[in-house]
Amino acid sequence: MAVAKPPYHADVVGSFLRPDSIKQARKARFEDKTLSAEELKAVEDEAIRDVIKMQEDAGLKAVTDGEFRRAWWHFDFMGMLNGLDIIQREGGGIQFHGVHTKQDVPVITDRLSFPADHPMLEHFKFVAANTRVTPKISIPGPSAVHFRIADDDIAVNEYKHDAEAYFEAITLTYKDAVKAFYDAGCRYLQMDDIFFAYLCDPKIRAERKARGEDPDWLIGRYARMMHDAIADRPDDMLIGMHMCRGNFKSTWVAEGAYDPAADAIFNQTDVDIYFMEYDTDRAGGLEPLRLLPKGKKRVLPGFITTKTPELEDLDDLKRKFEAASKYADLDQLGIAPQCGFASTEEGNDLTMDDQRRKLDLVVKTAEAIWGGV
Repeated sequence: MAVAKPPYHADVVGSFLRPDSIKQARKARFEDKTLSAEELKAVEDEAIRDVIKMQEDAGLKAVTDGEFRRAWWHFDFMGMLNGLDIIQREGGGIQFHGVHTKQDVPVITDRLSFPADHPMLEHFKFVAANTRVTPKISIPGPSAVHFRIADDDIAVNEYKHDAEAYFEAITLTYKDAVKAFYDAGCRYLQMDDIFFAYLCDPKIRAERKARGEDPDWLIGRYARMMHDAIADRPDDMLIGMHMCRGNFKSTWVAEGAYDPAADAIFNQTDVDIYFMEYDTDRAGGLEPLRLLPKGKKRVLPGFITTKTPELEDLDDLKRKFEAASKYADLDQLGIAPQCGFASTEEGNDLTMDDQRRKLDLVVKTAEAIWGGV
């Protein structure tokens, strides 16, 4: 039976809680050094088949591998690029509210490029070979490279002293990535470009200004990077973009409404589908949705949180979409969780059952509002 093509009214961001089999196998491989790469892959393959089935059984039409082969939503992909490494450094990592990540730090060691054998191409192909619906992969957007790497961690002098050369190198790397994923069969590629939302936070905007950067200019430059990276994609390839304010062990980094970035997000990136965190007041109001151009673009407001186990009320979700429809056409809206359930391998503070109930609610909401996913 033919599967309808995206965009869908029900979707997911991409990451899922790691089962015990993955946690144990990764510990045996990377800490205890008692498991081979082939043995780890066999465990991952089995767990990924299970998480694909879970998504299909919930009624979703787009599925991912849960990011089960990764430790991070972004650093694994970045560290597999030519010229970029992830190192361990005392005092490294990322500060969230009340908790700190492990001490991984991205550094640029050489000129950037996308390798023809980037491992995530095979990660996508595995999903495609094991699902009867639309396979999707989520990768970090191009802004992640720029935002996450400190100037002192750039070893290429041209990048350090010529901002445009650096932006162009990132753009070309991602342009090659988009083509490579298309050639691998990917027709639905998601870029997690959360730093548009970060740059709406007054504190982070002040930090960037202190570094001599105009946060509004940076939003526009990030939008141009995304636009240029995906500009040559074929007509039958859709690009999604996820935005949130941090997601690690159910905590967060940033806050602030989308207003400073809304025009750039909707009108300068040329993205097709927008996953937007909207589960708390930290995301601000729905007014920025008014800038979504009429047509085929779709926004999936994340009214269903992945940070807590409490299940949202369907009638309340209907009211939120009624409010959102005052700013954007209802048919251009959909529902997805606010973020992944495990942006890092540690995961959020939910159970597997909580996660499944959230997925069921995503589908149930789409069926109640749009008559289907």
